[in-house]
Parts: sequence; C-alpha cells; structure tokens
Amino acid sequence: MFCEQLTLYPRISVAREVGRPSLSNESAKNAFLRQHESAWKQAVLSWYERGFMGFLEELAKGKESSPVSSLARMVAKSLMVALRWTHSLHGSIFPHLLLSMEAMSQEFSAANDWLTGEVRTFAWHPQTCKCAVASRTDVVRIYATSVAVVPMLKHKSQKNITAMAWPMLKHKSQKNITAMAWRPYCSSTLAVACQDGILLWQVEPTSLIARPSSAYATLLSRHGHQPVTSISWHPDGSLLASASAADTSMLIWNVSTEECEPLQRLGGGGVALLRWSPSGSHLLAATPASLFRVWETKSWTCESWSTFMGRCSAACWSPDGCCLLCAHADKAAIYSLTFGQKGNGNTEDENIGVCGSAQAIPVADLTEVEVPYDVSSTLKVGGFVQDMVWDKNGERLAVSFKDNPQCIAVFRTRTKPVLEVNPCGFVRGPPGEHVQFLSFFDGFEGGSLLSVCWSSGMISHIPLHYYVDRSEDARTTSPPRQPFSSPLSRSS
Repeated sequence: MFCEQLTLYPRISVAREVGRPSLSNESAKNAFLRQHESAWKQAVLSWYERGFMGFLEELAKGKESSPVSSLARMVAKSLMVALRWTHSLHGSIFPHLLLSMEAMSQEFSAANDWLTGEVRTFAWHPQTCKCAVASRTDVVRIYATSVAVVPMLKHKSQKNITAMAWPMLKHKSQKNITAMAWRPYCSSTLAVACQDGILLWQVEPTSLIARPSSAYATLLSRHGHQPVTSISWHPDGSLLASASAADTSMLIWNVSTEECEPLQRLGGGGVALLRWSPSGSHLLAATPASLFRVWETKSWTCESWSTFMGRCSAACWSPDGCCLLCAHADKAAIYSLTFGQKGNGNTEDENIGVCGSAQAIPVADLTEVEVPYDVSSTLKVGGFVQDMVWDKNGERLAVSFKDNPQCIAVFRTRTKPVLEVNPCGFVRGPPGEHVQFLSFFDGFEGGSLLSVCWSSGMISHIPLHYYVDRSEDARTTSPPRQPFSSPLSRSS
C-alpha cells in the first residue's frame, strides 16, 4: 500500500532538482609545470599535503647519491614497510579500516543505497515544521511550510497551500554527506556530517539569500576524525557529539567555542553510531565491531556490551530515555536494554552510573517471511535491519530492511508498564521504489507522521493516526531537567 503525501507538508523530489556533482579532488597545481627541487624540500611539501606517509614516500623515491640521502632513503623504506605491516595487521582485526573514505561512508550510513540513491540523508527540525534534504550531489536543500502544524484535514477546496523552499547549501568541504541534525531550540543551525568533518550552517529563518556563501558555515574538524559517520545533539542543544568509524575517540563539541573533548575507550576500532537519549542522561556509542557502549553524561562513565551478532547497525531510544532498542548487522531481530536512574541528580555524593540491564532482551523476531500482496503475488519482508526510528509518543516503531528495502514494517509499541512491540502493518511505495531513509516528524498532532525517502528521490509523508494519552510523564516533550556536566570542563 502507498499513502500519498499530505498537502500540508512540502512536496519534495530530489531527482527533479538540478545540482552539480561534488567538487573534484584535483587541484589547480596540475595546470603548472613542477620546478626541480631537492628531495628534502619535496618531502617537506608532501608532509603538508599527505602527512607522514607522504613524507616517507617522497624520501624513498629520491635519486640523490649523497651518503645522507642514501641513508634517509633506506630509513624511509624501512619505516614504510613497518607502518604498512602494522596497518595491515590492524586492518585484519578491523577490516573497515582498509576501506576508502567513500566506502566507509557508504558502509556506516543509515541510507540503504548511499552511493547511488538520490537522497543521502534527511532531517526534520525537532521543534519547527522544517526539514533538510541532502542529495547525492552533496547539496543540502531546506524546506518549510508557511502554515502551522495541525492534524491533516483534506478537503476539495483546500488548494494552493504554499511551501517555502529555503536556501541551497553547498561548500567545498561538504563531500560525502553521511548525516544531518538540526540544533534543538535553534531554528537556524544545521549540522552536516561529511568526509572532512562537520559543517555548521547558520541560516536565519528570515534570510532571502538563495545560496549562502561559505561565510555562513563553520567547519569543525580534528585530525584522524574523518570521515564523520554519525552526529547527535544533546536534547537541549548545548553539546554536539560526533563519531568516525576510523577514530576510537568520540568527540563532544561545544559549538559556541568550537572546542571538543575526546572520549576514548580501547576496543571496537572506531565509533560508527551515536544516539543521545531524549532525557540527555545517556549517550549510545556503537563501534564497527560487535561492541557498543552507553555513556552516562553526568560523570561521563560508560558501560559496554558485546555480542556475537555483528555490530549495532541501528538504535533508538524511548521517549523517556529508559529503554534502548537496538538491531545488529548479523541478526534479524530487535533487542532492548533498560536503564534506570540512581537518585534525582541533585546532590554530588550520589552514586551515579549507567544503570543498564546486564543483558539485551529480544523483543521482535524479524526473520524473513513472505506475505500475500495481492491475489497472484507475495511480498518478502523482514531480514537484517537497515534503520529504525521511534516516534516521540513511544507508540509507533518503523523499521527498514537491508535485503528487502521495498517496504517498511510498522510496529505498535508501549513502554509502560512494560515494553510491548507488536506488528501493526507495512508501508510499500510505488513499483520499483526502495526505501532510502526514515524519519518521524515530532510536531504532528493526533498520531505520528512518518517521512520516507525513496530511491528515486521522492519523499512522502505518511500519517499514522491513533489516540495519544498525554497523562504519562514519559511522553512529555519538555527540555530535560536532569543536570548534566560537559566533558569539556575536564580540560581545565
């Protein structure tokens, strides 16, 4: 079944948008003749351009016959052999480290077909009716509606509801976009994770500039922290967490000062996935290996879980932050972890910790099955999870699949008094379409609004109507009240 887009929300089709490919890696130096320089000077230039390995490569291919040059050439070749052997050994333990930056971005992206799909990532603003779409050409377009968010009421006279197309964001460092996230409680700040780092765009809502210049963007980067494969804002917008599958350090950024504090633990070969809990008290950091950690953000301590089911490929928190759902790359199932609170966080002598359950509990079996689609055909659903999202009410869970991307499984969920996950139905797009990306819009009343990015570049908004009980504290959407400390304060 396929549900048409709501006319209240912007109609988006990335395939119809005109955009040039990403900037080439070639530079203007190719247009000039290279002057004859000494081997040492060429090696120093290579150091600036390609790092220590480039320095060694330049020394190793030198042709000067002086004793010093011969000794330097021999030492450089020996160091290159040792470094390559070490890199090969490390790569045999963590194969993802042998991937190119583009291949690594594809491997750990939440998009089903990141390399060739028209949409690479999509992000709703948590407080306003505004979304950002990143295309395969590394162009970010922002869309917003000029009307308030209300329950969907369709009428034959309901025509010409306008939607504003906001600026087109392009930057020379904006290559191989993997994730985007709006800063909570700030309508103008968008974080874009890409190959070179994180671009923070500042675009005011009243701006009429069709294509803001690079002066509106700030690049947050750190050596060895590329490509950035995941980002997540603290729920109050004060801190931004970033992760790279090639870096074992998770970075906590203070975007106001552009400073970061690395949080590092041995094991895992990097950090591929980040998810901050809605309460702000916990932060999931999943590695490319079969190990993931949950950090407690008051004392910044962590607990780790390891499995034999592959890496944690998808995860989402319950609205109250007490339950974490996760799926693994080599197991067709969804597991849950529960987290408690020690004290109320008002005194310094309380025993603060992660407080997570010892073992993950399976809550949904996603083994591949065939279901009747029409009179003469069936539809394959299930398998390994590509991505999953949980709505702000804790009532609906949407799951997309790696090997069967033609449809989405929707589950009815409850978190109180105990967690319940029950099948609700399926969402299928037009013939030939595959699910690329999923996202829930938090501002929809009377249920949930699921936005689906399809392989052709079309984005549809699917309403899931149900009664929402607002009596439970777990379903409030106010900013987190529990105090937290920034790891940046530990630098002093």
